[in-house]
Amino acid sequence: MNRKIVVTLLVIVCFCFQCTLFKALSMAYITPNLLIVVTSSFGFMRGKKEGLIIGFFCGFLIDIFYGDVLGFYALIYMYIGYVNGFFNKLFYDEDIKLPIVLITISDLIYGLIIYVFLFLLRSRFDFGYYFVHIILPEVVYTVVVTIVLYRIIRAINRKLESHEKRSASKFV
Repeated sequence: MNRKIVVTLLVIVCFCFQCTLFKALSMAYITPNLLIVVTSSFGFMRGKKEGLIIGFFCGFLIDIFYGDVLGFYALIYMYIGYVNGFFNKLFYDEDIKLPIVLITISDLIYGLIIYVFLFLLRSRFDFGYYFVHIILPEVVYTVVVTIVLYRIIRAINRKLESHEKRSASKFV
């Protein structure tokens, strides 16, 4: 129960930061995707199921406030969280290289999916421009923010896991 509340608050805070603070700090109208960081992080830290659930919740928030079709972003984030959950076995708590690589790939795939479904299907074929001016800067900005945000998410996850272990040992 405690984990659900803390993770929900973390997702809401990251959503608010992404939509307000980082919009004001945007560089060339590009903002980092904090919800990709949260979804990917919990996916490879906690597994496929939790990545899927958190991804759905993150995407659903975007759908409610900014989406044209309810469920579009929820589905994308859900898949991203689920796929990152496959790397749970490779996850080592102190290593930051795997999270950086996975978040980079996740944001790159997210940008490509958005391009295909929101631009390419509307006959906007200027992929080179979109890739160089939208996708790559967002990936770079997201990776820079990931270096700080990932440490916070990891610390929160450690606290929650230690609290869960203490609670479980009381019942044994």
